Amino acid sequence: MNCFTTPWGEFELTRFPEDPRDQLRAWDAADEYLLRHLKGIDGEPVEPTGTVVVVGDRWGALVTALAEHRPVQITDSYLGQQATRANLARNGVDAGAVRLLSTRDTPPDRIDVLLIRVPKSLALLEDQLHRLAPGIHPGTVVVGTGMVTEIHTSTLQLFERIIGPTRTSLAVKKARLIFCTPDPGLTPSASPWPTGYALPGDLGAASGLTVTNHAGIFCAERLDIGTRFFLRNLPQRHGREHVVDLGCGNGVVGTAAALANPQAEVTFIDESFQAVASAEATFRANVRGDTKAEFLAGDALSAVPAGTVDLVLNNPPFHSHQAMTDATAWRMFTGSRRALRPGGELWVIGNRHLGYHVKLRRLFGNCQVVTSDPKFVILRSVKN
Repeated sequence: MNCFTTPWGEFELTRFPEDPRDQLRAWDAADEYLLRHLKGIDGEPVEPTGTVVVVGDRWGALVTALAEHRPVQITDSYLGQQATRANLARNGVDAGAVRLLSTRDTPPDRIDVLLIRVPKSLALLEDQLHRLAPGIHPGTVVVGTGMVTEIHTSTLQLFERIIGPTRTSLAVKKARLIFCTPDPGLTPSASPWPTGYALPGDLGAASGLTVTNHAGIFCAERLDIGTRFFLRNLPQRHGREHVVDLGCGNGVVGTAAALANPQAEVTFIDESFQAVASAEATFRANVRGDTKAEFLAGDALSAVPAGTVDLVLNNPPFHSHQAMTDATAWRMFTGSRRALRPGGELWVIGNRHLGYHVKLRRLFGNCQVVTSDPKFVILRSVKN
């Protein structure tokens, strides 16, 4: 836990789930710069009055500091949303002071102050600006923030094209602000998201599937080579069983499992609300009949009862925003062991250099290499 010092006071903040060993803070210089700007420390102050909307607040640092202004938070991250709840409670802030929305929810119909933490995904920024634009009026104050490495010419062009004239601040501690003046004369085209594409015919049960991708999900414009390799080597199983597509992305792996075994019940889980919506759309477009499916935004397998799963299919991420970390993979592996029945299997695909086999042997007591190529390896562990 760390103390975040702001013009609105000091706040104890952590990421979610809280891990005492985690050295990563729940805020950075971009959050600090934005709050200093609003208070007028680096220029004219901005009074956060009316409807204040905060987009992309990663761990709730911004809305916790601004809670007295009763902001609306919009995020694509289930973990970020849970961090916000925990940080509000940790600092004695009434949970009702902040309205929590996901990127799939309808934004407020009037926005007076719009604060945007620039996301890693340019597509997600584009989609969110399109969704927010109807609520923006000529008097709306629009300020974005991000680290210098996160703000590019293409980022500014999106603000300019969808909202209005845009400029940036000087860099401070490797962070920068974006100032955008709403142009009521702009008539931007509709958001191009979601998009879709058809898979090729050499992917087993996934051959020829129509895939739906909402903005911001991993490899939204094409099938990544790791998933392609996984689809060609999925386990061949039959009969009634509970399968989990963990970190489901657009849901193509779980959908392939459902098509290969129509008697299976498939649960799709991702911490991204955009991903879960994509997975559901992909499943509905391709699976007919009585195959059961559930779609969950959540923290790995924390919402799945222990000992209820027969097969977990997993392609774990190894980044958390800009940081490389194996914490998410480890949480997915430990959650899988808890959720699996005796004899249940965890199948993992990953880059060879990540060394997941070491963690899986330590956790399960066994780990078999199913197949590999020069870049990827598919591993299988069984719960004894």
